[in-house]
Amino acid sequence: MLLHQVQAFVEVARTGSVSRAADRLFLTQPALTARIQRLEADLQARLFHRTPRGMRLTEAGEAFLPYAVRALENLADGRQLVNAFERGGAGRLTLGAAPALSTYVLPAILRRFRVSHPRVHVAVRTGHSEEVLELVRREQVDLGLVRALRHPEIVSTPLYEDRLVLVCEPGHRFAARGRIRLEEMGEEQLVQFDRTSSYTELTNALFRDAGVRPQGTMELDNIDSAKKMVQEGFGVALLPQTAVAHELEAGLLRVVEISDARPPKPRLVAIRRRDRGAPAGTVAAFLAAVEEMRPSLAPAA
Repeated sequence: MLLHQVQAFVEVARTGSVSRAADRLFLTQPALTARIQRLEADLQARLFHRTPRGMRLTEAGEAFLPYAVRALENLADGRQLVNAFERGGAGRLTLGAAPALSTYVLPAILRRFRVSHPRVHVAVRTGHSEEVLELVRREQVDLGLVRALRHPEIVSTPLYEDRLVLVCEPGHRFAARGRIRLEEMGEEQLVQFDRTSSYTELTNALFRDAGVRPQGTMELDNIDSAKKMVQEGFGVALLPQTAVAHELEAGLLRVVEISDARPPKPRLVAIRRRDRGAPAGTVAAFLAAVEEMRPSLAPAA
């Protein structure tokens, strides 16, 4: 039993005419009749009576018709679902994201993505950029959102450029001045978050290259803890601007410019396996949503 045979049967049953059914299916009458005959041979049953008023279903044809219609409807639904998967309108998407991205940037992206793609189920795994890279390589996530990394097995799509900013609490001596030289950090305690993070590596490199050593270092395990310590006056910190946007707007923290050095501007990218080819389905849909949001992702200069 073939699909085109079932289509021919249903169309003849609906129109009651071989000629009208053939016209609707863009077939010749002999071709349509041959399909009906092959279907009857397969079912070993007569499906139509030919009468002066047209084609009339036999008892077997009446019994078979609802199943044939349901089969065509199910196939149409299946085709729509497959098309939705191809367009990224349905399916699953597993993301890996570095902590700063998963906390301060990804929720807004997913909120917008969910509105336009409500039938996509999204799962998120977090880890440092290098850990997310391994998740991508082992195909445990479809897409990784990380600091720019190089690896022969991956291809990257730019997201935005973040920047580290020096922040202190509003009563700090740096806040009143608004601008310092990097060497003045030698008199301050530096608050850092997670010694294994890429942001900490960039911060340490900035001071190391300038030959400056902060008076002390407080190491915490996440950005939120670092922000709280700075707000309570336990030191200053170089933090991603996207991570402190709320505190800056609320006046809980102040940005201090460094006159003789430029804090790093990490590039954030989406990574995927190179051998997976061009983005498709939910991955392509997610990247398209990020592209639309790109102007709002990059922090203001």
